[in-house]
Amino acid sequence: MRLRSGVFASTCLLVQALGVALFLRGFFPVPVRSLPRREARADSPAEPAPPGPGMVSNWTKIPAPLFNKVVVVLIDALRDDFVFGSKGKQFMPYTTQVVEKGTSYSFVAEAKPPTVTMPRIKALMTGSIPGFIDVVVNLNSPALLEDNLIWQAKAAGKRIIFYGDDTWVKLFPKHFMEYDGTTSFFVSDFTEVDDNVTRHLDRVLKREDWDILILHYLGLDHIGHISGPNSPLVGPKLREMDNILKKIHISLLSKEEASLPNLLVVCGDHGMSETGSHGGSSEGEVHTPLLFISSAFEKRSGPLTQPERVQQTDLASTLAVGLGLPISRNSVGNLILPVVGGKTMREQLRFVHLNGFQLSRLLQENTPAYEKDPGYEHFKIAEKSHGNWIKLYLEGNNSEILLNLGKKVLKQYLEALKTLSSSLSKQVAQYDMYSMMVGTVIIMEVLLLLLLSVPKALSKRAEFEVPLSPPLFSLLFYLMCLMLCAVHVIVCTSAESLCYFCSMSWLTAVGVMMLISALMCGILSAVAKIFENSRLPLKNPAVSSSSWSEIDVLILAGTIGHVLSLGASSFIEEEHQTWYFLINTLCLVLCQELCRNNFLLKECDPQHSTNVKQNFDSLGETSDCKNIDIPAADNSKLDKATSSSEFMKGSHKWISLATPWVILICCRLLRSLNQTGVQWAHRPDFGHWLTSSEHKPELSFLAAVSLLMIFFLVQRRCSLVSKIAMALGLLGVYSYRAAVGNVIFPWQHGGKDISKGITEARFVYVFVLGIVFTGTKDLLKSQVISADSSMKSTGLWEVYSGLVLLAALLFRPHNLPVLVFCLLIQTMMTKYIWRPLKFDAAQITIMHYWFGQAFFYFQGNSNGIATVDVSAGFVGLESYVEIPAIFLTAFATYAGPFLWAIHLLCYLSSEVSRGRSNLRRELLF
Repeated sequence: MRLRSGVFASTCLLVQALGVALFLRGFFPVPVRSLPRREARADSPAEPAPPGPGMVSNWTKIPAPLFNKVVVVLIDALRDDFVFGSKGKQFMPYTTQVVEKGTSYSFVAEAKPPTVTMPRIKALMTGSIPGFIDVVVNLNSPALLEDNLIWQAKAAGKRIIFYGDDTWVKLFPKHFMEYDGTTSFFVSDFTEVDDNVTRHLDRVLKREDWDILILHYLGLDHIGHISGPNSPLVGPKLREMDNILKKIHISLLSKEEASLPNLLVVCGDHGMSETGSHGGSSEGEVHTPLLFISSAFEKRSGPLTQPERVQQTDLASTLAVGLGLPISRNSVGNLILPVVGGKTMREQLRFVHLNGFQLSRLLQENTPAYEKDPGYEHFKIAEKSHGNWIKLYLEGNNSEILLNLGKKVLKQYLEALKTLSSSLSKQVAQYDMYSMMVGTVIIMEVLLLLLLSVPKALSKRAEFEVPLSPPLFSLLFYLMCLMLCAVHVIVCTSAESLCYFCSMSWLTAVGVMMLISALMCGILSAVAKIFENSRLPLKNPAVSSSSWSEIDVLILAGTIGHVLSLGASSFIEEEHQTWYFLINTLCLVLCQELCRNNFLLKECDPQHSTNVKQNFDSLGETSDCKNIDIPAADNSKLDKATSSSEFMKGSHKWISLATPWVILICCRLLRSLNQTGVQWAHRPDFGHWLTSSEHKPELSFLAAVSLLMIFFLVQRRCSLVSKIAMALGLLGVYSYRAAVGNVIFPWQHGGKDISKGITEARFVYVFVLGIVFTGTKDLLKSQVISADSSMKSTGLWEVYSGLVLLAALLFRPHNLPVLVFCLLIQTMMTKYIWRPLKFDAAQITIMHYWFGQAFFYFQGNSNGIATVDVSAGFVGLESYVEIPAIFLTAFATYAGPFLWAIHLLCYLSSEVSRGRSNLRRELLF
């Protein structure tokens, strides 16, 4: 069965999508879940029954609230060192005084990745651990349907007021009696977004018609995205937060009733990395302060100790106990005991028993063999000891024995809670390995099939002989189907936890097994055909024996090696090292190829001429020592040898020989610009040095020189109108960066007011759209009006130039050299390597892909979402607009690979145009 290349590629793409979907379904683990929310408000468990006949505990209801009013102040991206470090002492004096000498308990809360806002709010309010799939829905948060603290409070009649990030309003619709949400994605605004919260504060604090007040401040997070944790804007923002906390604390103290005290909770949803972003698992991103401030606590005395470390999920359980609410059924958090440490021993034991009962019930509903779990066993032992303590208590025993036994039971409960929480948390990281393996097998089979089809894909009219009929009627096909179905039955019947692929219908599962078998039989048939063709007599054995060059071997080995490296998480975390190694090795091999073609093929001694004639089957004669004339042949290596013999003279030759070494130097400089990955991301780099406030003149000079270099490298193939637009656009880029305070103009001496730079950015957007429109017009004209390949090539370059201008606008100023070196390497590779050596389309495509991936990491990106520069999505926007923000963020993140892909189209199109013009010239002469 013969298929055209388009049909074959589309079929492979659909099968690949199936494999990827199966893999992702197994990769994103199913979170730990309990009963639906409507069934969550069941009766609370009674105290453990004391042993002996006739003794029953009289405490069967949920304990009464410990606090009257609770204010939760969530400061987005508040790192622990912003409160407990030097910045806290300098910019938050009141909070520091309360922490050191006031009635408070301070902790360092550890957040689990992904450290982005929506999953962290879920963790704080439900006590559960959200998965990485929540990152996908972070931009458009749906309503939270699982049991949570807000729902429990509303069901209990608590009156809740909220001001701040509108993610809360989306997660908890119709739960707040009063709210005012502000968008969290417009990161250029770090003033009004907090003023919109604070403006309600004086009025609300005077009122008595609320029980819970939640304030979510976003300004600090936005400052981090724009200029990092060491920005001079961080200090004033922390001082502003300190004044707000002081106002709230004083107001709560003045309104306390004799019966119940009030509680102020200060926390962060996540921290920020050294670059100001978040989403990963670095220490700065996962450690946030957690403060409980109330007159119910004892005043601190003695030297200040290091804050104890707790889990962020512990807040939900602690607040539920403090408000007299049931603990959320999906919570994996532990009660923070010091918060209730002032209560009687019976009350403390009651609190930890409720927490342990909730965790053990969640374990029962998610683990088949829950009785063998160490945490469950410890809880049952503690529950039994608790019953003995209650017996002594009800008998009126008030001796020291009762107190010591109570402390022992409390310790047993705490150990059980810790073990139960750990067991439940581990389930979040349990991947569906079977579904992942099935998806991986399908992906690898399609990849092998595509690799076997590459030689045919490069022909002018690519068609593929798909061995469809033989596999479907072969014995091997049926044997593989039976074997895979047997494996499926064994896996699905022996697995302790249900996997997604096993939950499919048997008809669907058998269909997938048949697809895997058919693909495998097709691969084997294609391999057999290749071996069969290799045994046929060769018309030109000399040429065929030299068909694999060092470049081909490197490209194949490097591509396969990179794919295999993705099987290890450490290689994924440090994937940039793989790409740096590959492009450095590629440069060395290119240097060898250039030396061979410059010196070996240009020697004109008789012995060399004889060797050349023997190597190419006597297809040409050396009529001149500077020109080896070999007629055209089907094999691309003959064309390469022909063009290599017509090589450059004088200075061009030495420039071509120096090109790989210049590229190596450029790559080494780029590696020093941005540290990335996981292991060494925290180390200082040249980018950090440039972005510090004391080096703004150096950054300004570098940005100006980079923009000039971008103009000279891009304008060479642009029309006059596009050259003018490019020059004005690059001037606008510098003006935008000066407006937002990243760089300065030479005539600026004093401080300049910082703005959002909206006018300057939109000025650049006009020229970007103009240049892209001009290029698109030329492309359409070449396709519709006249089939002119040169016009098509010019149009593609115009579009490419417009995208370069857009990248220059979105890149941080210290990253502009990345764009310069990208253009410089492309220019040098085109002029001194690809064209002289006449590489084929497949080789050039792979080289573009390698360099595109390397430049992705040169930008400072990594495989963690913490390195995504969210601020790029809001350049030139006055408010949050979803589609432009997503597009700009994605383009700024993947600018390196995207620009190399567009350059590949430009290069291939220009080569077609050059080939046709050379053919016309030959026909004329």
